[in-house]
Amino acid sequence: MVFSKDILKIDSTSEADRIITFIKNQVLAMHRRGIVIGLSGGVDSALSAALSVRAVGKERVLALLLPDKESSPQSAVFATEQAKRLGIEATTVDITPVLEAFGTYEKRDAVAKSIYPDYGEGHKLKITLPSDILNKDGYNFFNLTVIDPAGTARTTRLNNEQAQGIIAATCTKHRTRMMTQYYYAEKLNYLVCGTTNKSEAIQGLFVKYGDGGVDIEPIAHLYKNQVFQLAEHMGVIPEILNRAPCPDTYSAPVTDEEWYFRLPFEQLDLLLYAWENKVDVPEVCRVMALREDQVKRVFRDFASKHKTTEHLRQFPPSLP
Repeated sequence: MVFSKDILKIDSTSEADRIITFIKNQVLAMHRRGIVIGLSGGVDSALSAALSVRAVGKERVLALLLPDKESSPQSAVFATEQAKRLGIEATTVDITPVLEAFGTYEKRDAVAKSIYPDYGEGHKLKITLPSDILNKDGYNFFNLTVIDPAGTARTTRLNNEQAQGIIAATCTKHRTRMMTQYYYAEKLNYLVCGTTNKSEAIQGLFVKYGDGGVDIEPIAHLYKNQVFQLAEHMGVIPEILNRAPCPDTYSAPVTDEEWYFRLPFEQLDLLLYAWENKVDVPEVCRVMALREDQVKRVFRDFASKHKTTEHLRQFPPSLP
C-alpha cells in the first residue's frame, strides 16, 4: 500500500462489525456472561464500551468509574454521560482509601520533597518528557513540574532513581483499578475488557498487570487516529471526542503528548505507521513535509521505547 496521509483511514462500519464479532466470540470462548470495563472519561474506554454493548447487549456490560482524590472531576462527568448514552450500569468505586493505605501519595510526594523541600499541602505535580522531538534531540529523561498553591510552576530534570520512584508509586493507581475490575468480573462471571490502543501498545504506554492486565484488547490494533474515527462512528459523546487524551493520574493536568508521546497524534500515528512498516525515510519526508533528520530522530525514539518496553508485551519467561 502506498504511504500517504490517508493511510490510516478505515471503513468504520466494517471495522466495527469485525471488532464486535471478536468481542462476542471471546465472551463465548471464555464462558463468560458479560463484560466489565473501566470507563475513564477518555475516548479509548468509551469506544471499547460502545463496541461491547453492541456485542453482548447493554444489560451485560458493567462500567466501573474508578477515581481517586486526584482525578479530574471532568472525567467522571464524561464517563457518566457516556454510560447513560449507552444505557449501561455504571458503578463508582473511589480507590483513594486503598492508595492511602498503601502509601501511594506519600511515596510519590517524598520524591518531590527531596527536590523541593517546601512541597506540601496544596501543591500539585506532573512528570513529562522533553517536547518538540521533531526539532530537538533529547533523551527520554523525565522532567518534574511542581505547582504551588499560588500557581507558580517549577520544573527540573529527574534522575533515573527519582523518575522510577514517582512512576512506581503512580502505577499502583492502575493496578488498584485493575484489581477492582477483576473483583467485579469474577463476582459476575464477566470478562475484563481492555482499552489500550496501538499507539500505546507499540511504545509501551500501559502498566503491566494494570491497564495491560485484561482478558481482551479489542482496539489494540487501532492507532489513536483510527480510535477517534471509530468512536465518532459509534456515537461516543462529543465532549469525549473533543477532549485532549490524558492519563489523569497526576495531581496536575498533563496530556498524553506531554507525558509520553512528544508529538501531536496527527503526526505521531503516521510516523509510527511508517516506522512499523519500514517506509523509506525519503518517502515519509515527501508525504509529511518533514526533513530527514526529523524523521530519523522520531524513528530512534520509537525504536528506543519499543525495545525498552518489550517485556511488557510478553508472557513472563519460563523454563521449557
